[in-house]
Amino acid sequence: MTTTKQKIVIIGGGAGGLELATQLGKKLGRKGQAEITLVDRNPTHLWKPLLHEVATGSMDEGIDALSYLAHAYHHHFQFQLGSLVNIDRESKQVELAPIHDAQGNLLVDTRSIHYDTLVMALGSTSNDFGTQGVKDHCIYLDNPQQAHRFRNEMLNQFLKHSSAQHTDKPVNIAIVGGGATGVELSAELYNAVKQLNSYGYKTLGREALNVTLVEAGERILPALPTRISAAAHQELTKLGVQVKTATMVTSAQSDGLNTKDGSFIAADLMVWAAGIKAPDFMKDIAGLETNRINQLVVQPTLQTTRDENIYAIGDCASCALPGGGFVPPRAQSAHQMASQVLKNILAARAGKPQTAYKYHDHGSLVSLSRFSTVGSLMGNLMRGSMMVEGRIARMVYLSLYRMHQVALHGYFRTGLMMLSGSINKVIRPKLKLH
Repeated sequence: MTTTKQKIVIIGGGAGGLELATQLGKKLGRKGQAEITLVDRNPTHLWKPLLHEVATGSMDEGIDALSYLAHAYHHHFQFQLGSLVNIDRESKQVELAPIHDAQGNLLVDTRSIHYDTLVMALGSTSNDFGTQGVKDHCIYLDNPQQAHRFRNEMLNQFLKHSSAQHTDKPVNIAIVGGGATGVELSAELYNAVKQLNSYGYKTLGREALNVTLVEAGERILPALPTRISAAAHQELTKLGVQVKTATMVTSAQSDGLNTKDGSFIAADLMVWAAGIKAPDFMKDIAGLETNRINQLVVQPTLQTTRDENIYAIGDCASCALPGGGFVPPRAQSAHQMASQVLKNILAARAGKPQTAYKYHDHGSLVSLSRFSTVGSLMGNLMRGSMMVEGRIARMVYLSLYRMHQVALHGYFRTGLMMLSGSINKVIRPKLKLH
């Protein structure tokens, strides 16, 4: 049995990484049996599925974000602010990039952290597939900084529209990608317009906003059952969203998007949410096996194929399913993988065999802001799936975030946070305007 203090390093504080660090701190850190270090490039954690609400101002991340340092202190692990640049598998060290301030002054030099066990939980970034002009003219929604940029540019466009000489010209927003992010953002924009109107932008109504959702496939939400995709399509159309399926974007320019069929989609603001990949620097990092979108290829135990001391979870892991295909990049996957790696690390310490990860599809839900929620429940846990919508679906959708909070804080504190949140909804504005 292991008696020395094991050094466990987790790179990435997303849904999976932070939950794993929290549980390892509880199981091993609190007892002094292991030294757990979480590394992330941001000082705070925000559940990624909520970024579309930050982007429109519907959520104030200053209230909902979680400080890594404070959380680490209370849950018996360490936090280091930094970005991974390399892994030295021979010496078992990870190298972190230097940190500079906004003026370029060096704050922290290059650092190395030793590990016995390394867990890669870096998540994913948007994949523009090399489409011309996308990086220069479109906004991604991978992190809070990008969400802030979108919100600021959106507010500038609405302010411009509210001036007397522009009230007859709608704000054109184009969103590329008909997955959950694109669909949820499309609906949330109409909620933002309603809130802005109540806050004094009196000329703003639904006619002031023209949202176009562009999907290259035959339908939006391709990962969900056809009937759910159709229901979401119908709801978006009712709101006023122009949904263009089977439409491939070939390039982006400052005033819009060009498509394969030769048409042009005019836009004042463009968002790219058409696919994911692991960060580019992950390609063949440290000689580890990666796939075409830079994900680390893992064994069923979630250990990387070329190094049993390195695990990968969440969006940066390529984990094959027994029946074909791969584990989808969803928050529920990251949550389940974190739980499996926790079990396997504890098993390895006890000299017991590690077990294979089994993906359980609990279904998927898509929130159309305050207007509706649609999705399927249970997935492969029952014969077929059950379609849900309306208030029941909204309650279940919110419960997914509560499950993440429970994994981080426990049931009692999460309950107190829910009570505090209910009070905050009454006493604070519903839309963040700066």
